[in-house]
Amino acid sequence: MEELGSADAFDRMGTLGIEEEFFVVDAEGRPTSGTDELVYESDPPAILEERLDHELFKCVIETQTPTIARLGDAADALGEVRDALVEHAEAHGFGIAAAGLHPAAHWRELDHAEKSRYRAQLDRIRYPQHRNTTAGLHVHVGVDDAEKATWVSNRLRWHLPLLLALSANSPFWNGFDTGLASARSVIFENLPNTGMPTTFTSFDDYLDLERLMVETDSINDRGELWYDVRPHTDHGTVEVRTPDAQHQEWRVLAFAEYVHALVVDYAERYEDLADPWRRPSDHRRETLDENKWRAARWGREASFIDRDCSDVVSLADAIDREADRLDVTGIREVLDADSGASTQRRLREERGLDAVCAALRL
Repeated sequence: MEELGSADAFDRMGTLGIEEEFFVVDAEGRPTSGTDELVYESDPPAILEERLDHELFKCVIETQTPTIARLGDAADALGEVRDALVEHAEAHGFGIAAAGLHPAAHWRELDHAEKSRYRAQLDRIRYPQHRNTTAGLHVHVGVDDAEKATWVSNRLRWHLPLLLALSANSPFWNGFDTGLASARSVIFENLPNTGMPTTFTSFDDYLDLERLMVETDSINDRGELWYDVRPHTDHGTVEVRTPDAQHQEWRVLAFAEYVHALVVDYAERYEDLADPWRRPSDHRRETLDENKWRAARWGREASFIDRDCSDVVSLADAIDREADRLDVTGIREVLDADSGASTQRRLREERGLDAVCAALRL
């Protein structure tokens, strides 16, 4: 049986890790099968050793930063990883592109990875996984106690639609305009064990789910619990998996800054509460799902059921409050800039698909 997670993994507070999924593209900027060559058939740059892998399709590649001890070191670490990936790809005749979905990716025409893990997923999940051409951004923040990490994960859920709305960067799928700001989030949520998780009453409650899902052959390993946020029982982190993949480094850093600030803030609140488990969240999963849908559909124009479930708050007002409360700057800068979704649509309308493909290349 797959080894299950442990509370012992949660032994450090405030570290940061960033995982990014990218598209491997050809000279015309179209997705192409290149991950076998880049991952298995050549030696990557030193910083990418053990931190480079492919995903379900042979045109999707994933990188991981080393564990970052301080938030202030994130820009250098992320830049070094991205630069190394682009150089590695170019040395083998490929390019790298970033978006939640590639507008020119037609899933029926793309090759799936041969890795046994993905073959098992394709066999079990079938159609929803066969068409899963998505690419996301995952942010890990170290937490020094498993109970605390579970409680923080519960609390983060209301913030996730804000992240999705800000990061929305996937209006096109399979060659057409979906009418959504983040079609990636909707396509990915067709898979099992995805989306907004329920409230867990303790770390053992989460471990019980891991154990049940593995023992009943619902999943092959604990990594296939693909929820938008989870206590990562191997890395000892709170992992946020909500954002679309991003083209620009500064946007990635803004989301990392926000997630890091949220986790640290909630961790401090946990320490200050005599009984942090006493008061449940105001939100049901249904209202959180509604907020996520609003983010996927409308992106920057979204409004959300507020924290108290008593009114509606616009994305702009919510981000202003969050930026002031947590003393972060990046998410306000993202809010003030053009969104990835609107930029892609404008380029497609003005200059065609080739211009969109070119703009997505790193």
